[in-house]
Amino acid sequence: MISRREFLQATAAASAIVTAGGLGPLGRVAAQQKLSQAEILRFDPLGKLTIVHVTDIHAQLMPLYFREPDINLGVGDDRGRPPHLTGQAFRDYFKIASGSAEDYALTHSDFVALAKNYGRMGGMDRIATVINAIRSERGADNVLLLDGGDTWQGSWTTLQTKGQDMVDVMSALKVDAMTSHWEFTLGAERVKEIADKAPFAFLAQNIRSVEWQEPVFKARQTYERGGAKVAVIGQAFPRTPIANPRWMIADWEFGIRENELIKEVADARAEGADIVVLLSHNGFDVDRKLASRVKGIDVILTAHTHDAMPGVLKVGDAILVATGSHGKFVSRIDLDVRDKKVAGFRYKLLPIFSDAIAPDAAMKAMIEKIRAPYAQDLSRELARTESLLYRRGNFNGTYDDLICNAMLKERDAEIALSPGFRWGGTLVPGDAITFESLSNATAMTYPNCYRMEMSGKQLRDILEDVADNIFHPDPYFQGGGDMVRVGGMGYAIDVSKPVNQRISNMTLLKTGQPIDPARNYVVAGWASVNEGTQGPPIWEVVQKHLADVKTVRLEPNASVKVSGA
Repeated sequence: MISRREFLQATAAASAIVTAGGLGPLGRVAAQQKLSQAEILRFDPLGKLTIVHVTDIHAQLMPLYFREPDINLGVGDDRGRPPHLTGQAFRDYFKIASGSAEDYALTHSDFVALAKNYGRMGGMDRIATVINAIRSERGADNVLLLDGGDTWQGSWTTLQTKGQDMVDVMSALKVDAMTSHWEFTLGAERVKEIADKAPFAFLAQNIRSVEWQEPVFKARQTYERGGAKVAVIGQAFPRTPIANPRWMIADWEFGIRENELIKEVADARAEGADIVVLLSHNGFDVDRKLASRVKGIDVILTAHTHDAMPGVLKVGDAILVATGSHGKFVSRIDLDVRDKKVAGFRYKLLPIFSDAIAPDAAMKAMIEKIRAPYAQDLSRELARTESLLYRRGNFNGTYDDLICNAMLKERDAEIALSPGFRWGGTLVPGDAITFESLSNATAMTYPNCYRMEMSGKQLRDILEDVADNIFHPDPYFQGGGDMVRVGGMGYAIDVSKPVNQRISNMTLLKTGQPIDPARNYVVAGWASVNEGTQGPPIWEVVQKHLADVKTVRLEPNASVKVSGA
């Protein structure tokens, strides 16, 4: 596929000097030379229509490190299929050279060494450069820019501005349309306020009012680009009221709404659409199943599960695109549209290597203005880390363990529960843990850290419920998150088992004794979906802990034993 060939051509020289410890001392220079802006943007155009996709940015204005997962399990029919491949299996499937820039961007392997050579990724000013270059090459009337959501949440500035910083940035990028998920944690009133005023379309065919079952948002919009009529249908995250606080959006109902989607596709075609694009926040496995059941969709731009793949997946006639997260990538797909169908396409996942791409001056100035009121607070050093701190993966990451350790100590708890969030950057050994880094992993509208008693049975029920949400063999019953992170307790999980049979061997780590179903344990946690949860914001709890420890040393968590994968 052209995306792999061009990327590998661009990184072959750098890959040739890989050593057992990563790239050699000249690796960064070689990487910067080969990963030029021109090489990243290089694309053999096709047809007249170009669709550009960004998603799951999580309000990251600045370049960052972000380690991809070492565990990404698929179950049922999706077991062992992309995107559920990591490390060597991912490299083998996509024919990626070990130690290459593509390896660094797309896998967890040798992350620390490769990070030192290839640097940070993302940054909205670099994304602006890439999008402007595509528009300049193809002509603005031939380019459609779509945002898959999870855009207005995930940083301190977006929390303080109630999403306005990202609304302004995406408006400046001239986004045509977006859909949503974490946006809804700003509350229904704020979301509607932005959706009504924004210069881009806010699309969600699958949201209805509870009382009247009327559409809350516009379902689709048709654009004329590249001489074709392109119908874009929005699909918000269908399980938002389960994954996030129901009380924040009490008057709205979600769901996949497959039948309604079938009607939207048919109506779009009847109104003259040449092609239909689903701008989705379902999650990859849900979209793979949906593509096999809903005919007439040409392109599905998938999101939510943060998967990044350097090639597309075809399901029938539908093309599935996975663009990753945190601004690490931009997807470009060129389409040759003839006789109201896609006659051909060409795709490339563009990696946003921040050292190789020049920042767009106007966007850079906008970002500096947005951050200026918070800059002093964001730069505060709370501690330093001697360990790799990461979050992404089906089970505990070291950043999650840091948060759990803070709750155990500062809330005087026996067990800590931290939600299986995928957002928040990575820190490499030697990095300062700044308030910005901490807030990137914790900034949200319901951050209170509770302390309460739970029985051993309640704890097991929680683990079983979350496990079924993730490892249910039918994607339509999956929430697409990761397992709740646990501190102070170990357990075993067999992901191949049915509901209520996956969790076993729950152990209180400080005593080594089995968790007693009848005994109550003191539990600390945060991000409860229950209204009125009391407790300090989680970032205050972690800050206090970091002030005491000063230097963080954490090994990967071995207290969760996984089988059946």
